[in-house]
Formats: sequence, structure tokens, C-alpha cells
Amino acid sequence: MGAVSNAIADSARSRGVEIRTGAAVERIVVRDGRASGVVLRGGEEIAAKSVASNLDPRRTFLSLMRAEDLPAEFVDGIRKFRSEGTSLKMNLALRGVPEFKALEGSGPGPQHRATMHICPSIEYVERAWDDAKYGRPSRSPLIEMTMPTMYDASLAPPGHHIMGIFLQYAPYTLRGTDWDAEREPYTERILDVIEEYCPNIRSIIVERQTLSPLDLERRFGITGGNIFHGEMSVDQMFVMRPLAGWARYRTPVRGLYLCGSGAHPGGGVMGAPGHNCAREMLRDGLK
Repeated sequence: MGAVSNAIADSARSRGVEIRTGAAVERIVVRDGRASGVVLRGGEEIAAKSVASNLDPRRTFLSLMRAEDLPAEFVDGIRKFRSEGTSLKMNLALRGVPEFKALEGSGPGPQHRATMHICPSIEYVERAWDDAKYGRPSRSPLIEMTMPTMYDASLAPPGHHIMGIFLQYAPYTLRGTDWDAEREPYTERILDVIEEYCPNIRSIIVERQTLSPLDLERRFGITGGNIFHGEMSVDQMFVMRPLAGWARYRTPVRGLYLCGSGAHPGGGVMGAPGHNCAREMLRDGLK
């Protein structure tokens, strides 16, 4: 996935695009009802004929803009846009491969090239969701594990691997506690669950990183830690994403567009919102 991002960036640079990272946007500038650029943290203003925001709708409209630059009804709708996530991400650096009880052999196998799931039954899923409904991370979560080093060995030293773990359900809002207190205890619980299927998992861990929904919000600027920039529920999809009447990437401010997963068709590592937004910007004559 990193190579795909780099290829897109290289293509853009070859056409004269300047890409700046580590340049936090503090405010979207609106003059005479039109987006005219952005102000970076530190005060630098960058003028533009149009602005496309890849941030989630709440962050775009409620954090980077003044309420008076938007219709009151629109602002009210964005405030009601549900954006709390239930996903947790773990990254493991391993000195070997996990050995599954269900499969013989200690070396890399076809199972390590696949997406490995721990989700034995529908009842298991229901119990996991029951925990989340009441403000608790799932004691026995749905776990999805992938090992990108099985396809690209250059990502780790020889004989070592990276494992990415994505799990449900880890609600952003916890009852009676918070993620700063629960991060490490819950990490141990996740490893307990994996160990039931891969007894050697703890013995091969070199380093580990746990990103709760709160950490995802802090690290990546995603409201509520929702990796899809907002719930992917029927009332927030299709012509309702992000709001009824504003599902075609344009916003109430001329020259301001929404190009991220908070726009149709939502999240999923497909690039469709950005592609579609660019098409609409070109239709509006903005190059």
C-alpha cells in the first residue's frame, strides 16, 4: 500500500505538483463565500483557487472553519454525523512466524500469506458486540492478522516479520475508564486470545504497538478514531454521505470540496472518493 501511495505521489510530482508533509492546516480561508486557501500552523497562508479536504467531515467543517461561513442547518447536520470508531490496530515485529495449533509445521506456509482471522462463529461475533454495546472492549474480539513481509521481505531483517492486527470491537468511548488506562491491559488480553490459536506468539514478539481509537484520533487526526471517517451505516451512506443534498463532493462553500472517506462511497482503501471528487472539480472548471 505504501508503494501505491508513492507511485501516486511520483506521478503528481512529474506534473509539477508540490507535496508538503508535516504542514498542519489550522484553518480553511473563506472570503466572500468562497474557499481561497488555507492557513498553516505557524501562520503561513497558502492561496488557492480551490481546496479539497481529505479530512473527515467533522474535522473539516467543525475544526478548520468558522460556523458563520456555513449554513446553520449544515453545521447542525455535521455535528450529528456519527464518527466514533470501534476498531483497534496492533503492529507486531516478530522474530519468526506464528505457529497455529490447527496446522503442523514451524516455518512460513500458505496460511501466513493469507488474511488470518480469529472469528469461530456468529455467536462469537454477537458476544463481541455485546461487550462494545456497554462501553467495554470485546473480551474475545474478532481478529484479523496479515503479514506483509511474506510478500515483501525488505520490510524487515532476514528471518523477521511484521504482523498487522486489526480487530473489532474496541469502542472509542469506554464506560468508567479510558484508553490511556486500558491500552496495555487490553493489549495483553488480545495476545491471550491469539495465543489460544498460536501458542508461540509471545515468544516471537520483538516489539509491539497498540493504537486504540483514541490513539488513531491523536496520531492521524481522525475524529473518534473512525478509520472510515464516519459510520458506514445506511443513514450515512450513498446520497446521505455526509449529508442529504451534499453527497457530490461539493460543500456549501464555493471552491471547497470533500475528497476523503467521509464522502461517497466511504472508506475501504479504494480511492473512489478522491477520484470522484477530482472529476467533479474538473467539471466545475477548476484545474
